Amino acid sequence: MGAKKKLLQIKEAFQLAQKPHQNHAKILAALKRTYDQLEDKEDFHEKFIHFLKYAMIIYRREPAVEQVINFVAKFVTSFYQMQKEDGSEEGEEENLLMNYVFKFLLESHNANSHAVRFRTCQLVNKILGNMPENAQIDDDLFDKINEAMLIRLKDKFSNVRIQAVLALSRLQDPKDENCPVVNIYNTLLENDSNSEVRRAVLSCIAPSARTLPKIVGRTMDVKEAVRKLAYEVLAEKVHLRALSIAQRVKLLQQGLNDRSGAVKEVMKKLLQAWLQFTEGDVLELLHRLDVENCPEVAIPVLNAMFSLSPLHELVQNCKHLDSRKLIPLEDLTAENVLYWRCLCEYLKSKGEQGEDLLEQMLPEPAIYADYLLSYLQNMPVLTEEQREDFTCFEKLMTKEFIGQQLIVIIGCMDTTEEGGRKHLLVTLQNILTLPATSTALISLLVERLLSIVKDDDRRIQIIAEIISEVREPIVTVSQPVDAAEIRKRELKLAEIKVKLFEAKEALEECITLQDFNRASVLKEKITELELNKNDLIKEAEQPEIKEMRVEKNDPETLLKCLMMCYELLKIMSLSKGIGPTINEIIESLILPGITNVHPAVRNMAVLCLGCCALQNKDFARQQLALLLQVLQIDNINVKLSALKAIFDQLMLFGIEPFKARRGNDSQSEDAHIRAENCEEESETIEEGEETATIHSLLQLLSGFLDSEFSELRTETAEGIAKLMFSGRLISAKLLSRLVLLWYNPVTEEDTRLRHCLGVFFPLFAYANRSNQECFEEAYFPTLQTLLNAPATSPLSEIDISNVSELLVDLTRPSGLKPQSKKSQDYQDLTVHDSLAMKICNEILMDPTAPDVRIYAKALNSLELSSSSTENLLVLLNEILEKVKDKLCQRAIEKIKMNLTKDPNVGKDHTERTEETGLSERTQETDITLSEITIQNEEENNKDVLHIPVNEVKSKATAKLKSTRNKAGKGQRKAAAEVRSVSRRKTGTTVKCSSESGDEIPESVPMSSSRPSRRAKTVALEKTRMNLSRLLSREADQ
Repeated sequence: MGAKKKLLQIKEAFQLAQKPHQNHAKILAALKRTYDQLEDKEDFHEKFIHFLKYAMIIYRREPAVEQVINFVAKFVTSFYQMQKEDGSEEGEEENLLMNYVFKFLLESHNANSHAVRFRTCQLVNKILGNMPENAQIDDDLFDKINEAMLIRLKDKFSNVRIQAVLALSRLQDPKDENCPVVNIYNTLLENDSNSEVRRAVLSCIAPSARTLPKIVGRTMDVKEAVRKLAYEVLAEKVHLRALSIAQRVKLLQQGLNDRSGAVKEVMKKLLQAWLQFTEGDVLELLHRLDVENCPEVAIPVLNAMFSLSPLHELVQNCKHLDSRKLIPLEDLTAENVLYWRCLCEYLKSKGEQGEDLLEQMLPEPAIYADYLLSYLQNMPVLTEEQREDFTCFEKLMTKEFIGQQLIVIIGCMDTTEEGGRKHLLVTLQNILTLPATSTALISLLVERLLSIVKDDDRRIQIIAEIISEVREPIVTVSQPVDAAEIRKRELKLAEIKVKLFEAKEALEECITLQDFNRASVLKEKITELELNKNDLIKEAEQPEIKEMRVEKNDPETLLKCLMMCYELLKIMSLSKGIGPTINEIIESLILPGITNVHPAVRNMAVLCLGCCALQNKDFARQQLALLLQVLQIDNINVKLSALKAIFDQLMLFGIEPFKARRGNDSQSEDAHIRAENCEEESETIEEGEETATIHSLLQLLSGFLDSEFSELRTETAEGIAKLMFSGRLISAKLLSRLVLLWYNPVTEEDTRLRHCLGVFFPLFAYANRSNQECFEEAYFPTLQTLLNAPATSPLSEIDISNVSELLVDLTRPSGLKPQSKKSQDYQDLTVHDSLAMKICNEILMDPTAPDVRIYAKALNSLELSSSSTENLLVLLNEILEKVKDKLCQRAIEKIKMNLTKDPNVGKDHTERTEETGLSERTQETDITLSEITIQNEEENNKDVLHIPVNEVKSKATAKLKSTRNKAGKGQRKAAAEVRSVSRRKTGTTVKCSSESGDEIPESVPMSSSRPSRRAKTVALEKTRMNLSRLLSREADQ
C-alpha cells in the first residue's frame, strides 16, 4: 500500500509541471517509476495524451503551458537516454511511448485550430531537440515527421511556421543536394514575409555551398534583427576561407555602414572571429580583403579593430617601424602602409592623448619628406609593351597605392615648425616636377601642398610655377649648324692648312740656311696653327648643345597640369576672382585642353573651366555656350562634368546672367537716341528674346531627363531639384516631369535618382505655400500624361491613383511648416480648396470618363476649409446629377455629408492638425537638418545631394516610402492599403505589415467628421475583439 501511495499519477504530474520553480527531474523520475510498474502501457499512453490536449489548445505563450510542453518533451526523451545508459532493454518501451506521441502529433498537425497546429510543431521541435546528438529514429517515422513539418512550413500563421522550421533543423542534410528541408529553408529565407520566420531559418540552417549565398543575402534584410543574426551566424559558423574576397568586402561594407548600432556592434564580433582564423595577424586579414582595390572598406575595418584596444597597446603592438620611426623602403607593402596610415589618423582623432602617442609613430617632417622623395623618385615609368604586361602593371599599381598612403600620412604631421614645413614644401614641389610622378599621385600631392600653404595668392604662384616647370622643362638640345657657317669653317680650316704648309716649307729653308732665330719664330707659328686647326676640327665634330625650355603637349603632361589646376581652383575662395595668372592658365592650358583628342584631358579641362566660371559671373556667361556645346557632342563622362558645371553656375548666379545680351556698346548708344515708342518696342522684343534664351536653355537641360544614360538622367534630376529647392527655378512642368521620372519603371534600378527625388518632394512641398501651388499646377498635367500614355509606354504600368494620392498628400495645408502656415492665415482658400474646384470642373467636363473615379477618390482625401463649402456644394450637386458611376456617386455623397456639417468643417481641420502636430515638429526638425546639409554642400560646390533617408522622418516621407514601393510595377493593392490608412489619419501614413509581431496603430476617433458607415465598421471590429476574448477564455476553461 505504501508503495502504491508513492506512485505519481499522470494528472498530478501535469499539475506539478505547470508550477514555477518545480524540479522537473524529480517529477520525471516519479512518473517514470509509475510507468515502469504499470502493466497496461496503452492506458497510460491514452491518459498522457488526454492531459496533454489541455495544454495544446492554448495558443498564448502562457508560462504554465510552456512548462507542461517542456515537461512532456523531457519525459518522452528520457526513455531514450535511459536506453543508451542501460543498453537496449527498454528500447521497445521507448518506441511505444515515443511512437504513440508522434502518431498523435502527426495526426493533429493539420487541425483547424491554429493553437493545436502551433503546439504540435512546438512539441515535435522540443522532442527532437531533447534527443541526444547521436540519436536515431525509424526511417518511416523520419519521413512522416519530415512530410508533416514541410506542410506546416506553409501555414498561414507565422508562429506555426517558426516552430516547424525549428523542428526540421535536425532533419536537414546539407550534404544532400536534393534535401527538401534545405531547399525550403532557402525559399523561406528569401520569400517569407515574416521576419521572425526568417530569423528562425537563419538560426537553424546549416551553412553549405548551397545555403551560404542565401545567408549572406540576409545581411541586406529590411529587419534589423534578421541582419544582426545573419552576421552572428557568419561569425560563429562560417570560416573566412568559405567566403570569396568580394563577399568579405561586401559584408564589411554593408555591416559597418548599417544604420543600426546593434548591427555595427555585431560586426566587431565578426572581425574578431576572422582575426582568430588569421591567428591574430591584422596584416594577414587585410591581405585577404584586397586593400588595394577597396581601401574604403579596409579603413573602417581597421578603425573598428582599433576601438577594441587601448591606445598605448596599439602603439606598442606596431612592430614594423624601425628606429627612425619609418618602415624600411624594401619592407613596404600595401597592408602595412595602410595600417600605419590608419593608426596615425586614428591617434590624431583622439585629441591630446592620441597626439602624444602619435609622436612615437611619426618622424620629423623633414626626415619624412626625404623618405617620401626617396620612394617616389624610384617609381618605374612603364613603356607601352610593359603596360600590356599585367604583372608589370600590377606591380606599378601596388607602388602607386603605397605612394598614395605615404602622401596621406603627411596630413597627420605637425607642420607648425618653420624649418620642417619649408623643407616639406620644397620636397613636395620637387616630387610634382619629377617626370616619374604618376597622375594617380598628383591630386593627393597638390592637396597636401595646398593644405600647408594658407594664402590664396601664394598657392596660385606655387602651382603656376610647378605647372610651368612640368609643361616647359629645361632640356639640352643640339643646335643644328647652318650650311654657310660650315662652309665658312671649312674655308678657315683650308686657310690654316695652307699657312701651315707654307710655314713648314719656310722652316725647312731656314734650317738649310741655318737661320735659327727665324726658325724658332716659325716653329712657334706652326704650333699655334696646329692648335687652331685641331680646335676647328673638334668644333666640326661636336654639334653645339644648348639648354632651353621645350613645351610638352603629350596627354600625360597636360593631364598632370590640369589636375594641379583643378585642385587649386577647388580650394580657392569664390571671392578671389580670376587674376592675371589664372587667366593665363585658362588661355594656355584649359581652353586648348577642351579641344584635345584625349577624353581624360578634355574631362579635366571641363572641370577646370567649370570651377573658373564660378569665380566670375561675366566669364561664366562667356563660356556657357562652350559648355553647352560639350554637353551635346562629347562622350558620357565629359558630358556629366559639363552638366555639373552648368548646374553649379545656375545655382550660384541664378538664370538672370545667362539671358541673351543684345548688341554691343555702339548699338546701346544708338538706342538712347530712339524715340520712346521705339524704346518700348525694343524692350518687348528684348524681353521676348531673353525668355526664349532661358526657355531653350531649360529645354536643353531637361531633355537629359529622357536620356538613355542613367547617369545623365540622375545628374539632371538632381540639378533641377537643387535649383527648385533653392528658389532659382519654379516650373510646374518640370516638377511634373520629375514626378513621372520617379514613378517610371525604367528608373527602378537608379537608386540614387529615386533617393534624391524621394527626399526632395516632401522637403520642397512643405517648405511654403507657393511650392504647394506648384504641385497643384502639376496635378492635372501629370495625371493626363499617365492617362494618355500608350500601352507600349512604361508609363502605362504606373498606378495613376497612387500618383494622385501622392500629389494630394504633398499639397496638404496641415503639412506646411509652422512659419509657412502663419503667412497663409489671411488667405481664405487653401491649396486643397483650389484643387477641389479644379477637380470638380474636370469631372464635369467629361462625367463619363474612366478617370472620374480617380478624381472622386482624390476629392475624398482633400483637407477642405469652411471658406469653400458653398461653391463646392453647388459643383458637387451638379456632379451627382451628371455622373452615373455608383462608386463615384457614393464618394461624392460622402464629401457632401462632411461639407454640410458646417460647424465641424473647421473643427475637423483643427483636429487633424492637432493629430499631426508631433509628426510636424519632427518633420520641421528633419527638414531643417536636411536644408543645412544641402546649404553646406552648395557652399562647398559639391555635386551630389547627400541627405540620408533616415534623417527625414516626417509624415510625408513615410507616405512616399509606402506609396512608392510598388508603384513602378502598378500594384494597386498596396496603394489602396496605404490610401485607406491615409484617410483614417490625415497627414500620417503607416505602412501596415503582415507580420504577426508588428503592432498596427489604431485610427484616432473623429466621430463628428466620419460618416455613419465608418462608425458601424469600428463598432463591428470591437464586437469581434470581445468575442475572440470570450472564445479564448472558454478554451482556457
